[in-house]
Amino acid sequence: MAAIFMRERAGISRYLSRCAGSAEDGEDLAQEAWIRFSQSKAMTLVAPIPYLRRLVRNLAIDHGRSAQRRRLHSHEVDDIMNVEDNRPGPEAVLISRDTLSRLYKIMDELPARRRAILFAVRVEGKPHRQIAAVHGVSTRTIELEIRAAIEYCFARLDEHDTPEK
Repeated sequence: MAAIFMRERAGISRYLSRCAGSAEDGEDLAQEAWIRFSQSKAMTLVAPIPYLRRLVRNLAIDHGRSAQRRRLHSHEVDDIMNVEDNRPGPEAVLISRDTLSRLYKIMDELPARRRAILFAVRVEGKPHRQIAAVHGVSTRTIELEIRAAIEYCFARLDEHDTPEK
């Protein structure tokens, strides 16, 4: 059985490569053909070569159908190409950088412990219990410090955003 397949292998590979559109896919399909042929009862047939050729043709047809299902239609390509760009524009980036810069300056105005607590929670993502242990206070105190720091920062940011009268 292997001898029959090996004798036909070059022609099978060329045929499947043409049908599949690439040598790699053709080789993969040839391997699949060998597996199916070797597992079949082909050797009990009077003419195993026509059976092998039919098996190879069916593999090529199945591969073509599968590839057709995977191919995108023109409206799908249009949808992919017209994806909305949600990135902020240059003006929004500049405003955000300015706000962040002001926020860092405002945070510098906070008392050292309050600033350290706010930074630990909001930037480092540490749990309240861990921060409380570091500062030797209760978690309730940590919550109050965070709230006071956030309120102060928002108030100071609003001062800058509110036009003077």
